[in-house]
Amino acid sequence: MRGPHNILRLIRTGATLERTGAMAKVMDAFDAPPLVRVTMRVLAWPFQWLGYRGDPAMPPATRALTALGPAYIKFGQILSTRPDLVGDELATQLRVLQDKLPPFSVGDAKRVVAEQLGEPVDAVFDDFSDPVAAASIAQVHSARLRDTGEAVAVKVLRPGIERAFRRDIDAFYFAARTIELLSPGSRRLRPTDVIAHFEGVVMGELDLRLEAASASEFAANTADDEGFGLPQVMWPLSGRRVMTMTWVDGTPLGDNAALDAAGHDRVTLGERVLQLFLSHALRDGYFHADMHQGNLKVAPSGEIVAYDFGIMGHIDEYTRKVYAEILYGFIKRDYRRVAEVHFEAGYVPADRDVDEFARALRAVGEPIFGMDASKISMGKLLSYLFEVTERFGMETRTELILLQRTMVVVEGVARSLNPQINIWQVARPVVEDYIRKNIGPQAALRDLKKTLEVLTRYGPRLPSIVENALIRQSMPVEPPQRASRLIPALWAAGGMATGAAAALAAVALLA
Repeated sequence: MRGPHNILRLIRTGATLERTGAMAKVMDAFDAPPLVRVTMRVLAWPFQWLGYRGDPAMPPATRALTALGPAYIKFGQILSTRPDLVGDELATQLRVLQDKLPPFSVGDAKRVVAEQLGEPVDAVFDDFSDPVAAASIAQVHSARLRDTGEAVAVKVLRPGIERAFRRDIDAFYFAARTIELLSPGSRRLRPTDVIAHFEGVVMGELDLRLEAASASEFAANTADDEGFGLPQVMWPLSGRRVMTMTWVDGTPLGDNAALDAAGHDRVTLGERVLQLFLSHALRDGYFHADMHQGNLKVAPSGEIVAYDFGIMGHIDEYTRKVYAEILYGFIKRDYRRVAEVHFEAGYVPADRDVDEFARALRAVGEPIFGMDASKISMGKLLSYLFEVTERFGMETRTELILLQRTMVVVEGVARSLNPQINIWQVARPVVEDYIRKNIGPQAALRDLKKTLEVLTRYGPRLPSIVENALIRQSMPVEPPQRASRLIPALWAAGGMATGAAAALAAVALLA
């Protein structure tokens, strides 16, 4: 039953882009070939009347994405951080999508807050303001606590936002399945899995209790990070649709003129924001995955302050090591090692030639290292790397989508602060520090300790685990007899394994 609705939704997407004048702007920004331009215009033009008008006061691209809804706004937010890809003019126009969207009424916001906290707004807050920022999913109000007078920020979900996202995600699923059906070659990119990943991320944003938990964990991880800070969550004043945090004054990271007027060093800020992201991703495996300018401020002290923890990325320890080795290999221009890491991680099918893959990676890396610093781009690297891995049958790794996307966004933020930033030079000390601590003898010893700790815990259970497995199997008469004679030996082996593990663990801990 959703099929016709989804088809109509996708038609309306193209019609809205055409009707608002955004189609031509998008084609220009991406330097689309003439054939693509003509095809898109011909397909969309007859259906203009189905498109949304949007707000005529807005520029075309912003007008179209705002009219289409929150999922499209998210896409626009990403593009707004990449003036090197879409041009300064379009990036500036799209930046209003980060925190300057049309707000909903204060009355609606107060009604949601009262429902969530179980008492009237005036009983909890003084000076509950008009919206100070409005994004695709929620808006923020400033206020003061009635009992202490402390300044706070109150975040409130937009009414009906869950239904709006559900509609867009259904249409995206329909488009992904259609692409997989019509283009079998696209299946290696796993478009349906990509949409499922996006859905999981978005659904997490629609429960502010989860965002509060994310903020709390992120704050614990980054407590010792110099030049970085977070507002504190006020749990008693938070719920599924409302989150209250301490208020932090600062200059928006996207306002270069204001940063200069306040005396902040934009070169230092650009380097710091990139290194902080890499440190969080590699060291903690838990990073802010929506680090556009609308979610970052600079405090009067020069500290970078992050907001909006609805989208957080998580990567396991093994994937972190893989990612670090790939980055480090490119930094060192060791393309053979980069190729080997792809094969060891199973990213590239084992039947492909590792030497040929290494040569292809060299063709990716060398031109980038020959570029001027202002043109060295992680975005370009990922684009070129995508082309190479496509030829070698690499499937889309959904666990890396958020990491790669955030890397591109953070690079855009850093470059907007300092267009001459050398991404590799800034990233190198963070990656090298991670490699030194996590890949090598020191890391091997630490991994051995972890393994021995597990053996120590599970060693006594080993005989019973094996015994139960043998009993469950359907076996002839003779094997069980042999098995019964084997049980005492297994008990003995388990005891020796436990003792050996404990002894090795003691030696490792003393080493």
